[in-house]
Amino acid sequence: MRTALFIVPLLLTACATPREACMNDVNREVRILDALIGETRENLARGFAVEERQQVRTRRTFCTGRNSDGSRFRFRCDKTSTIKRNVPVAIDLNAERAKLVSLEQRQVQNISNAESGIAQCIARYPE
Repeated sequence: MRTALFIVPLLLTACATPREACMNDVNREVRILDALIGETRENLARGFAVEERQQVRTRRTFCTGRNSDGSRFRFRCDKTSTIKRNVPVAIDLNAERAKLVSLEQRQVQNISNAESGIAQCIARYPE
């Protein structure tokens, strides 16, 4: 989920006007903090965090190959796959609440900074 949150703005920046790109850059920290605030609120609502872990699995199977004369042959081989799993993780709810308060305070300041940055973008790149 986080990956998509960061990739979409990059894709949109590729075809954005200079003004839009400037405004997108100014709002980057606001978007990041929005995502962190949302994640922290979800953790508090659930009572635990969710961590993504990768599990590597190897299974024995049969593969096919070709001899120099063009005939096919089968041999035993291993196929490896990676599975992503969401695992619940215990959190300190009091620390999580304190983190949320801190993030929200930083967000207020970042929004104020972003507003002045957007005004600068508009002045620099009038349409």
